[in-house]
Amino acid sequence: QVQLVESGGGLVQAGDSLRLSCAASGRIVSSFSMGWVRQAPGNERENVASINWRGDRTYYADSVEGRFTISRDNAKSSVYLQMDSLKPEDTAVYYCALDISYDGPYYTARTVADYDYWGQGTQVTVSS
Repeated sequence: QVQLVESGGGLVQAGDSLRLSCAASGRIVSSFSMGWVRQAPGNERENVASINWRGDRTYYADSVEGRFTISRDNAKSSVYLQMDSLKPEDTAVYYCALDISYDGPYYTARTVADYDYWGQGTQVTVSS
């Protein structure tokens, strides 16, 4: 069993920064790709960023490329999302997610359907 717990969400103004954290427990998550998925009201879930287990390969959605940075600390079983230059359209619930389907060293999850475990989510609201 895996538990993923997010923290760091909040209300900020456009142009501000936020750092989300996700702490994992219950399984050796350091061998698998992890990521962040967001869902805005009325929209489908979007895979915004993912990282391989080694921490040296990343994927970003076009909507966040150049503004968001994903990283991980396997010693702490944690993954992070640094969000800079936030825009009102970044407003959403952000979920930490784990993909255990493949443990290849270069593999990163690319779609929402790739993930097997989810956190409860943390709200990020960006005002204009």
